[in-house]
This record gives sequence, C-alpha cells and structure tokens, in this order.
Amino acid sequence: MQNDLDIELIEEPDDDLPEEPETGGDPAADAEKPSENGSKNDTDLSVMLRETLILTVITLVAGLLLGFVYELTKEPIRRQQEKAIQEACQAVFPGETDLSFNLTDSAPGAELAETLAGDGVEIGSVYAAVRGNGTQTGYVVETTSSEGYNGDIVLYVGITMEGVLNRVSILSIGETPGLGMRAEEVLIPQLKDLAVEQIAYTKTGSDVEGVIDAISGATITTKAVTNAVNGALKMAQELNIPGNERGGAANE
Repeated sequence: MQNDLDIELIEEPDDDLPEEPETGGDPAADAEKPSENGSKNDTDLSVMLRETLILTVITLVAGLLLGFVYELTKEPIRRQQEKAIQEACQAVFPGETDLSFNLTDSAPGAELAETLAGDGVEIGSVYAAVRGNGTQTGYVVETTSSEGYNGDIVLYVGITMEGVLNRVSILSIGETPGLGMRAEEVLIPQLKDLAVEQIAYTKTGSDVEGVIDAISGATITTKAVTNAVNGALKMAQELNIPGNERGGAANE
C-alpha cells in the first residue's frame, strides 16, 4: 500500500569531505598589506633617529651653556689671579708702598733649568720690582717645587739688587693639614733678610744664617720649600744680581 505521507530526505554533510579554507578577504588587498616585521623595523629606526636627534640637541645646548659660563667667568678669574700675584709680590717687599711689579722675559738658561729640574724645581715668571721714581729695588721670582708631599708648592721669592733674600710668600700649597701646611707659620718667617747664596734646613736647630729649622714631622715639605727658594737664588745670580760670599750650610 502506498504511503500517502511524503517523506523529506535530509542530506547530512559528509564529515570526510575537506573544509574549504577561509580566504580572509580580497587577495589583492592582502598583497598590499605590510608585514609585521617590516612595521617593527620601521618603528625601531624611527625611535633610533629620534633619540639621536635628542642627544644631539642636548649636547649642543650643553656646549653652548659651558661656553657662555666660561666667557662669563673668564675675566673675573683673570682679575682674581692677577690680584693674587700682585699680593704675593707685594708680600716679599713689605713697606714699599710705591712699587710696581713688571713682568720680564727673563728665564733660566738651559744648564740651570736642567740642574733645577733634578731637584724638582721649575722657575716661572720673573718680575722687576720698580719704585715710583723708576729705581729698581729687586726681583720677584716665581719658583715651583713639584716634590711637595701632596704635589706642587708655588713660592714667590723677593731678592734685592744686593742679592739679599728679602722675603718669601706662598702662592699655592696643598700639604697635609697640621704638618706640611704649617710651612706658612714655621718656614716663611725664617726666610727673610738673608744675605746668602743658598739656604739649608736642620732638624736639630741652628744659629747659622741661612739654616732654617725644619717643620717637625714634615721633612718632605721642608726640603721642597728649601729647594724652591734655592732655585730662585740661583736664578737671581743669572740675572747678574751679586751673590754673597757667605754661602750656606748643607742640610742636616
């Protein structure tokens, strides 16, 4: 008997058939889309260029600021240095109120310079001490010992036209506080009005002219100052300032 009911057959998908791949859109548009690696490289390059530009600007600005500060302070520093030199010169000719100190072109000869270098001494500027009436009263010799305990010791030594060690002043010193730094109070007061060709020092005390008492516990500083002063006295002899026949004793 024929069944009056219409039976609709439903066709089920075959699980064994491969699925169609998803295209993801227009192939032409996909071809124009940049890759992730390309975008990252472009970004890194941009960051590098930006940081380089920033560093360049900072360097230029810092350089301009340093140059501005240098120009701003150059003249005050120069004036301060000149003032310190004039004061050091005046200190070695005390009581002379009308003196001017004129820079000369004098320098030690090659032989003297070599001899002094062996003692760690170098002669710097030489000034003529001239009175208001034009009479020269002596010289001021800048002398430096490189053999201080903590480095250079710079002295200004005043020597009269008669060859007398008039006074000594310290322009620069950086010795140990309480030891070598006592040079100002211990050594300098002994270095005045000495008619000698050289000075010496002793650790035991002496009444001989030109032999000074060393700073207790600071023999290195004492020796450096002694050598520097002797260098100035030798320079004075090259300037045709008369020497003194008294000479000087050896260090004890």
